[in-house]
Amino acid sequence: MTDALSKIRNQIMWNRLIAVVEEQGQTLMRTAFSPIVRECGDLSACVFDLKGRMMAQAVTGTPGHVNSMNNAVGHFMRHFPLQTMREGDIYMTNDPWMGTGHLNDWVLMTPCFHKGKLVATFLCTAHITDIGGLSSGADGTDVFMEGLSIPMTKLADQGKINETLVEMIKANTRLPTDNEGDLYSLIACNDIGCRRLVEMMREFSLDDLEELADAICDNSQAAVLAEIRKLPQGSWRSSMTIDGFENPVGFVAEMTVSEDGIHVDYDGTSPASRYGINVPFGYTLAYTGFGISCVVSPNIPNNGGSLAPITASAPEGCILNAVSPAPVSARHVIGQMLPDVVFGCMRQIAPDRVPAEGTSSLWTLNLKGRRAGDNAGQRIFSIKQVTTGGAGARPMKDGLSATAYPSGVMGTPIEITESEAPLIFWRKEYRPDSGGPGKYRGGHGQIIEIENREGVGFDINAAHDRIVHAPRGNAGGSDGANGYLGIAEGDAIGSKGRQPIPAGGRLVVHSPGGGGIGDPTERDPNAVAADVRDGLVSPDAAKRDYGLNVEA
Repeated sequence: MTDALSKIRNQIMWNRLIAVVEEQGQTLMRTAFSPIVRECGDLSACVFDLKGRMMAQAVTGTPGHVNSMNNAVGHFMRHFPLQTMREGDIYMTNDPWMGTGHLNDWVLMTPCFHKGKLVATFLCTAHITDIGGLSSGADGTDVFMEGLSIPMTKLADQGKINETLVEMIKANTRLPTDNEGDLYSLIACNDIGCRRLVEMMREFSLDDLEELADAICDNSQAAVLAEIRKLPQGSWRSSMTIDGFENPVGFVAEMTVSEDGIHVDYDGTSPASRYGINVPFGYTLAYTGFGISCVVSPNIPNNGGSLAPITASAPEGCILNAVSPAPVSARHVIGQMLPDVVFGCMRQIAPDRVPAEGTSSLWTLNLKGRRAGDNAGQRIFSIKQVTTGGAGARPMKDGLSATAYPSGVMGTPIEITESEAPLIFWRKEYRPDSGGPGKYRGGHGQIIEIENREGVGFDINAAHDRIVHAPRGNAGGSDGANGYLGIAEGDAIGSKGRQPIPAGGRLVVHSPGGGGIGDPTERDPNAVAADVRDGLVSPDAAKRDYGLNVEA
């Protein structure tokens, strides 16, 4: 076969491989019991070669999951050497330091066999709503308080499920049926990946994937390095402060660009918190790499090759490299801020590619309580309402409103939450004037009001940020609006920790807006007028921020 035909064949097989893992991810999404997975896509699915290189990832999924699993596969292979794997085996963990950063993420690895020989491994993960303990939230002071811990374990041995493990999982959650269903959903996810890969290998007469994996990873790495070498070489520093828990958290980043890649050093970042907002380093690396990729190589597929030129370091014991048994349940509050941190460095190198700061970390509402008349605690509800804020303005466009950047998950439909918990949403709408003014306006946050329709109270396990320190604007653009949590006709409540919402009270949520870019007086007057007509900007704000008299 000529070199040209070989390249075409590899490209066709690469595209087919992406289709394989996308069906893998869609299987998980369609069969999951937890709303945060089936409705919001808080999951990931990938295929790896026998060297532990990610060959392809499903489009459905989050960077924190996908890029963390690029490292997790090595931990699985260390605990379960390839030569010991047998067809029908399945391996599992939720170890935050060997998985994707906190106990709520179950990670499964399934070896794939073709003609009796191991040819690849499939990994998938999904966020499990309730794993016992304090579960989601930032109140824990060590990881043991945060729920059931599953070490590197064999979930199935040559097709026989470890029933003892399944019973332990069911016994340590408020949602045993959901958790058992989600477990089998994860099993099915990897199983369909294995089936489709074997079908592909038969169709293309492949005995192994070594040549294809080399082509994917080598070409992707070369493409990313080519983009990096277009940038000026040197080192740049940036810093950012967010609310944190007991103290504000300060990020410090030094980015070094060389011919060999990009390295980010977080020396000088705040020490680990006493509470569960700490980040295992794998999650830090995941969102660091994602942020840089968004600017440097957004059109290059994400795999082991494209991730290789981007590295990071953080002092052990800082909030971005917490060590066990540090509490990490709400690690997303810190970790999802990292694209904004690296953008601070990138803005000095390529300002025409970098957005302003946004809400960044998800404003997921972790809501728990008892149903009316439940004095024995037998009818407990536990639900996650994925909520988003505004993204930062882009260099040539407004920021996206109510968008989960950088996580990429979708918001939970209120109909789903209201069907699974005794809650009613009195308001869920865009938050006017929350997007930071600028030539390009920041995206808007949301206003949400929730009450228990059965007339009893409920709890929120809050894990939110950008309430004290707003997303910053850039190049003359103004900051986005600060976030807010409170009780209707009452006082504000804290941004972190478990807090009660009294019977008859409404939880009020104002998610932050994104920062703007450029002088607001340079904004197109027609765009301001359109925002006023749409109710996104008030007439008073149009006058104050843009110097324009516009009637609603």
